[in-house]
Amino acid sequence: MNGSISSLIDRLAAAHRLEHGEYKALIDGRTPEAAERLAALASEARKRIYGNKIYIRGLIEISSICKNDCLYCGLRRSNRSCQRYRLDADKILSCCREGYALGFRTFVLQGGEDAYFTDGRLCGLLRAIKREHPDCAVTLSFGERSRESYERLREAGADRYLLRHETADAAHYAKLHPASMSFENRMRCLNDLKALGYQVGCGFMVGSPRQTSETLASDLKFVEAFQPDMCGIGPFIPQSETPFRAEKAGSLELTCYLLSILRLIRPNLLLPATTALGSVHPFGREMGIQAGANVVMPNLSPQAVRKKYALYDNKVTDGDESAQCVASLAARMAAIGYEAVIDRGDVIRSD
Repeated sequence: MNGSISSLIDRLAAAHRLEHGEYKALIDGRTPEAAERLAALASEARKRIYGNKIYIRGLIEISSICKNDCLYCGLRRSNRSCQRYRLDADKILSCCREGYALGFRTFVLQGGEDAYFTDGRLCGLLRAIKREHPDCAVTLSFGERSRESYERLREAGADRYLLRHETADAAHYAKLHPASMSFENRMRCLNDLKALGYQVGCGFMVGSPRQTSETLASDLKFVEAFQPDMCGIGPFIPQSETPFRAEKAGSLELTCYLLSILRLIRPNLLLPATTALGSVHPFGREMGIQAGANVVMPNLSPQAVRKKYALYDNKVTDGDESAQCVASLAARMAAIGYEAVIDRGDVIRSD
């Protein structure tokens, strides 16, 4: 590791910020030694706030129907091969009951932008979950909605909202999305969510088509400025029924490197070791945790629909990705020195 990269790492750990060009230099200068140093500092930073706790969330993928046509996503409207499904309220509540019995105290409801899930339906569902499980947090991830919609959902009981920004570079955003979607509206949504008092998560793909170290540096500057509570990143994985089917997949190693950087930018982040990490490597989640992550999200969706939620090819849906295997997942975390805890796992405010 050369002296300039070492100096950048030390400055980031101390100040939690760098200039755009310095982030680019840190990305371009990635070496195994730099990654090891960053991971060690990230682990120290996480431990100061969260100890060795790893928070588990029960992920419920409630609909594979989406009105959008994003170029990278297997749920895109134009994909005629996608197996579409939608869970009704009774099925979702059943998943929550099963998850609660397994020890989950956060439920993450995720789906495509499905018009069936109006504010009225989602608000009714939120109230029902909170009535049955008042000690649990509910996270939503349903894409772009109006400020009024976000406000109604917040009032009905939603605690957190995940909305990946995908890229903080407007020109790059336009290369990943149809003309009907805009970078400006994505930013509007994130700012509305923050103003309404949600614990807000953003995030981006690593290695998405046309991405450069410049655009990744912009992502890091965005996280630094926006100060989210959560940030989900994972390697881009091509999906066979999208325009990006032949594109190269993102790097596991670069993803872990960026996880460490994100932890140092914002030490109190709730930072998932994503399903994508577990999909590209058998020990991808463990590698993410060792790089600085502190959240895992096993799947609580009904077995019959898990393979239908095909965001990308070869997505893992069973084994320890299944919520029913929480004991095995906890053992895997313990094997690398961490404790999977039964806890809402709210962000710890350090500022």
